[in-house]
Amino acid sequence: MAQSLAQIYVHLVFSTKERYPFLETDIEPEIYAYMAGTIKQMDGIPCLINGTSDHVHILSTLPRTIPLAKYIEEIKRPSSRWIKTKGGMYQKFAWQNGYGAFSVSSSRVDSVKRYIAGQKEHHRTVTFKEELLEFLRKYNVEYNEQYLWD
Repeated sequence: MAQSLAQIYVHLVFSTKERYPFLETDIEPEIYAYMAGTIKQMDGIPCLINGTSDHVHILSTLPRTIPLAKYIEEIKRPSSRWIKTKGGMYQKFAWQNGYGAFSVSSSRVDSVKRYIAGQKEHHRTVTFKEELLEFLRKYNVEYNEQYLWD
């Protein structure tokens, strides 16, 4: 085959440092749009970005030429720099060091979109910690809880 083709969907989850509630409703549309633009610049397709005041969920395609860790770094680093330009409390903004990344089958994309779209409702009864631990169990990801919440 002379052409390299791929369609890999990923569900990314990461929080603000120490889960500080930086992502208030007034800044959410801007930061999500900024992140979507960054994803497009890397040749990914942002399907949906949403979250709560202390964490974000991104469903996108993974560009075929960028390793996952680099992809996430290139979403987090510039968005962190950008939000700091908003001044005030945002000058202390930071993302947590780590992330969760989960593969999504093409047949489950609509289901994951609904899940991400419903984040605010979902987190009325489920904490971010409970949500992440459930993802790790569901996807059989080995982890050391000592390092999850740094």
